[in-house]
Amino acid sequence: MENFDDLIKIKTNNVKPAPGKILISEPFLYDYYFKRSVVLLAEHNNDGSFGVIINKPLLMSFEDVVKDFPDFSSKIFLGGPVSTNSLFFIHTLGELINNSLKVTGGIYWGGDLEQVKTMITLGQLNENNIRFFIGYSGWSPKQLDMELKRDSWLVSELSDDQILSINPDDMWKSALQQLGDKYSQWANFPSDPGMN
Repeated sequence: MENFDDLIKIKTNNVKPAPGKILISEPFLYDYYFKRSVVLLAEHNNDGSFGVIINKPLLMSFEDVVKDFPDFSSKIFLGGPVSTNSLFFIHTLGELINNSLKVTGGIYWGGDLEQVKTMITLGQLNENNIRFFIGYSGWSPKQLDMELKRDSWLVSELSDDQILSINPDDMWKSALQQLGDKYSQWANFPSDPGMN
């Protein structure tokens, strides 16, 4: 394996951030929230950017975190450091959930939460078509662009199925490996560089 200095010299790819794209953190980013994270961007424009970390499930059950909600047997994820006292969600049900924002081909952001509760009660939603998050990830105008210039992130994409089906524990590594040999070095770098 190449040494730490050689790995740092790998520059990011040329994919531009946009709704539906993912951000893959570089292996040396040691931020509590973003270490080895994959973020699905829901918005990126002149007003800033926001999305959710899609590979950080909480150790607590959904019922322990979310109160006043129908029984729902699913993981709940840490979406990011902003508004960690609020619930956010992505889903594949499109316009079946009112006020949803289309993020990519078949992935939507948010919508009418009361309608979601009813659909859960009726058994119309499960962990294969909806994912819940506590908090979200947000960047002020130009902040994400600056972080990309510092090589903190790679911009890439996953299919809709991959977003909801890849094991969260494997997602960061899997997303990097999809980018080819150049980035597979990142995927194999140990969490603790001292262990290299």
